[in-house]
Amino acid sequence: MKRSAIVMSALLTLTASASAADLGWNGGGAPATSTMFSSTSVADWNGFYAGVNGGYLWGNTTTSPAINNTNNNSSGWTAGGQLGFNMDMGGFVVGAEADLQWANLAYSEPLGNGSTFESKLDMFGTARARAGGTFGQVMPFVTLGAAFGRGTSQVLNGGVTTSQNATHFGWTAGVGIEAKATDNLSVKAEYLYVDLGNQTYNGLPGGSREIGQRFSVIRAGVNYAF
Repeated sequence: MKRSAIVMSALLTLTASASAADLGWNGGGAPATSTMFSSTSVADWNGFYAGVNGGYLWGNTTTSPAINNTNNNSSGWTAGGQLGFNMDMGGFVVGAEADLQWANLAYSEPLGNGSTFESKLDMFGTARARAGGTFGQVMPFVTLGAAFGRGTSQVLNGGVTTSQNATHFGWTAGVGIEAKATDNLSVKAEYLYVDLGNQTYNGLPGGSREIGQRFSVIRAGVNYAF
């Protein structure tokens, strides 16, 4: 997780610099102090918004009792949408956001005798608080909240598949940056760490297994403010 945080910090710094240069927020010879934190927001962040996002997942899936390994690397892609509300307090923005994501975070390993065990996360969602400071039209933010997910564990044996589903609950925390492209459109990039804890999958061949899902999310999105 330390490595992920370092990577995301570098990404956010580069994104902010590139966005400022591309959109001309520091153009016209304006002094550097013009982008410093101000008690008055240059852009209006108040109100409801909705948007879409997509990104990449990577993490660790645990299985107990273990098959070959207790901890197994997993990865996949995600896409979804978000709804939120911002309250602009004059240079400081607080709000809330909820999102629902399709996911294909998965790993598999052989059981022997031609059988394969597979565990995957099919979807997840979060409900989070957000808070950030405004720097011109750019808002770095931190976010924290609850998370849930729906997983599938299955055994594939020739042409026969036996699968079970379970719902996971946990928490999430992360950082991000959002930038106004127009009064209504903004773009964002964010990193989330999601811990969905462990759930028992009953009725699998060879016995029940306790599956844990913990992963990182890096994603980009577009929001429309109403």
